[in-house]
Amino acid sequence: MAARIKLDTGIKAVPHIIDENLRVRARELGVHGNTSYDCLVPSRTTTTVLTSTEEHSTSSSSSSSSSSSSSSPRTRTNNASPPTTTTEVAEWRKLVRWSKIKRRREGGGNGGMSDALRRTSKVVVFGGGSFGTAMASVLGQNKASLQVVLVLRDEALCKDINEKCINSRYLPDYELPPNVSATTDIEAAVEGAQYAVHAVPVQASRAFFTKNKAHIAPTLPIICLSKGLEVSSGLTMADLIAECLGEQQPLAIMSGPSFAVEVMQQKPTSVVAASTDVALAKTCQQLFACPYLRVNQSNDVLGVEIAGALKNVLAIAAGIVDGMELGHNAMAAIVQQGCSEIRWLATAMGAEPTTIFGLAGVGDIMLTCFVNLSRNRTVGVRLGKGEKLEDILASSSQVAEGVATASSVLALAQEYRVSLPVLTAVATVVAGKISPREAVYEIMMLPQIAER
Repeated sequence: MAARIKLDTGIKAVPHIIDENLRVRARELGVHGNTSYDCLVPSRTTTTVLTSTEEHSTSSSSSSSSSSSSSSPRTRTNNASPPTTTTEVAEWRKLVRWSKIKRRREGGGNGGMSDALRRTSKVVVFGGGSFGTAMASVLGQNKASLQVVLVLRDEALCKDINEKCINSRYLPDYELPPNVSATTDIEAAVEGAQYAVHAVPVQASRAFFTKNKAHIAPTLPIICLSKGLEVSSGLTMADLIAECLGEQQPLAIMSGPSFAVEVMQQKPTSVVAASTDVALAKTCQQLFACPYLRVNQSNDVLGVEIAGALKNVLAIAAGIVDGMELGHNAMAAIVQQGCSEIRWLATAMGAEPTTIFGLAGVGDIMLTCFVNLSRNRTVGVRLGKGEKLEDILASSSQVAEGVATASSVLALAQEYRVSLPVLTAVATVVAGKISPREAVYEIMMLPQIAER
């Protein structure tokens, strides 16, 4: 009697093998084992594998068949799409099984809650802009009993958050968790807090830390969300915080492709937490990670910061190309060149090249350069259309860090002796020295060189 294996929708176990011919057929499908085979095919396609005996029978009875049976099985499907192979499904199930085991272990038997989140009762957030508010919302949703306090300057905005659970200025369409509150009193806000999330714009951060240093304990870990370089000094946020609060201040930098609106909409998002303190980077993962937010770890703080700062400058260049309607070819060329320049500078400064190809680098570059939600890209688009920078900035309620960071590019290029044509062009356009059209022309007329 001819043997047959049927792989139907859902999960079915193939009966114990009682025929050596069937065993061979199963092995050819990628099913391995001695006596029992689990063929797990989540597909609507019903696949029948015929033995050579059945093939010969089918061939003889069909007028369209022109060849006799062969030793290899023939697969018939009830639609045009190829069936899912057993090997692919097995690999997928292996990945899912590993994920469940790891999550269970990290949950530590606390109902799926990580140890860091279980131990934390209060987090303070410096700044109530769109992204700071969005990340505060993530924390509030991750643990209902967690006290999350935003430190703001505006009493009216505090009232809206406390009474209406809405940041009426930056995210008016989204409701915040009830355990997220706001205050202008930083002393009360930091009291009892185990972590501080810093979301104040870069150019205002020195003044903030200088004013409030007395209220920030030297042991309070700072999780910095701000991206950019301080114009007056060219310092990264890590260096600026160390200068203001001291080298001993625990610090992690969080960066990556993450628009605040999409975080509030709970759309899948991935970021990276970088710290020289591995335990603190792990804590960032455990505090913020949830079904819609992944947090990777890194120890390359400099690479994450440089990538996060310079991608804002590159986004202005991408916006200029779009505003001038130069086409997709030009957009791809300018962004690729910008990626290379960021890599050249970052590695010259001591960053790891792999960081530039990660979430904080290429990931954030793609998001910021190609999506209209980007504030920096919007500035570039309007510059490309001929608007004046002063008018653009005056009409925006949010900070485009790339405008300020651009002025630091020239100093860095000179200090590390790295040629940065696109980023330098943006800095020159922002400074009002040349027009966007002149910048594009000069870049296109640069000498033809080999890629590196």
